[in-house]
Amino acid sequence: MVGILVECREETDVPFGKLKDAIEILDQQPILDEVTFYLAHWASNYYLYPIGEALNQALPALLRKGDPAEFAHSTLWRATANADLNALSKTAVRQREVLDLLLRNPEGVSTDVMRVESLPVGLLKTLQDKGLAESFSHQPTPVHADDYETGDLLREAPLTLNSEQRKAVELIQQATGFNTLLLEGVTGSGKTEVYLQVIQEVLSQGKQAMVMVPEIGLTPQTLARFKSRFQVPIVALHSGLNDRQRLDAWLMAREGTARILIGTRSIIFTPMRRPGLIIIDEEHDLSFKQQDGFRYSARDLAVLRARKENIPLLLGSATPSLESLHNARIGRYQHLALTQRAGNARPPTFELLDIRGENLQSGLSQSLLSRIADHLKQQTQVLIFLNRRGFSPSLICHQCGTINECTRCDARMTLHRSPPHMHCHHCDRQTPIPKACSHCGSEDLRPSGAGTERTEDFLVHHFPKTPVLRIDRDSTTRKDAMKKAHGTDSYRQALHHDRHTNAGQRTSLSKSDTCCCTRCG
Repeated sequence: MVGILVECREETDVPFGKLKDAIEILDQQPILDEVTFYLAHWASNYYLYPIGEALNQALPALLRKGDPAEFAHSTLWRATANADLNALSKTAVRQREVLDLLLRNPEGVSTDVMRVESLPVGLLKTLQDKGLAESFSHQPTPVHADDYETGDLLREAPLTLNSEQRKAVELIQQATGFNTLLLEGVTGSGKTEVYLQVIQEVLSQGKQAMVMVPEIGLTPQTLARFKSRFQVPIVALHSGLNDRQRLDAWLMAREGTARILIGTRSIIFTPMRRPGLIIIDEEHDLSFKQQDGFRYSARDLAVLRARKENIPLLLGSATPSLESLHNARIGRYQHLALTQRAGNARPPTFELLDIRGENLQSGLSQSLLSRIADHLKQQTQVLIFLNRRGFSPSLICHQCGTINECTRCDARMTLHRSPPHMHCHHCDRQTPIPKACSHCGSEDLRPSGAGTERTEDFLVHHFPKTPVLRIDRDSTTRKDAMKKAHGTDSYRQALHHDRHTNAGQRTSLSKSDTCCCTRCG
């Protein structure tokens, strides 16, 4: 078992025979810094949870398993001491190119660099057999936050701020030491640009910034936005990373190599070498509360951590929580407001469509379809929000009216087509699609209502020349599915093709990667 040494004592009430020797000390230096150690102890006492579970929450999985707290070793290639281009025949052009690359980079070359240079990786083994190249294990040396130059931080120039944004940035930058600020801004008011310009000031002081987002789905787009602005090491920490990636990112944050940390609620336990600012975006979101295992509120712990680190904490939201609004009104938090949209953005207009008397097609009225067609003609995008997963929310017998219900709870079973099955979204029970009614034996079972799958099918047929992307929990279970879905027609075709493949309706896939299912032609 792997344990964490929290203190040493000279005496104990435990009988001597029950004491066990530690087999090995895994780390010679403390794994957690003073602040993170304090945070775990405080959370253990406040949330009435065992200290071991709280400390485990602060450690990456590999450290909990006993792995050393060090970066992953990578295999690099270099030329041997007596390597010379003249040792190769002039006709061995590709081998000479590989050896020349190794000679020009004595510190070592990775196979990734080889691929970028369009050189065959297999030639490294050929050169090794000839005694001209050798491989070696390399561990990167961490670069600390105070080793970075602060002059050239930006990839692109900041945007011009309006008066409200400029005032908010000035007030945040003037906050010295511990200070909690609530930035309340309407949707589209430019809160993210405020974050970016405040972080720029923090980076210029050689410090680190932590940005917490509520959902893992928001992490890639937030990361892309920050990487397009700053040319400093930025890491993301969330449950979507594997154990090795998470430990490397955790070590980069602890050593100060990572200047900006972006992640979900568990990032609050990540140590920082030179902390300068903590930002919580969408601070009202309930996702910041851990609901299973060691339960805690990351937003509340962020306040405690900011006070312990003596740094500012910025809470941002268009709809702040009642607790934060109350703290702002009694003067505990400083309240900043962004009441107008940034740039030339205009507030949205709303219109209710009366669909009484209209024939709906997969839940969509003709008037709505006409509006969608008008926008598509203008080369703009249309977002259709439907809060029902699957193909249809229920399966009904057309003879007796029996609805297919879950036998474990009172909910109706949802019909899914990719793959085909019945699914209870309350208790997660899954069954095959019934062939006949359980009450009367009729085989006339019909789906009732429209889910995201059915709506997508209809839109694909109704607008055949327009890419249709379905984004829901079922379509984004693949790794990097959200990233691939951003504007990629091929991903839509892949999802469409996979759906019919799972339903046993696939015939072939054409060379142009278009869907050739018997269902859609």
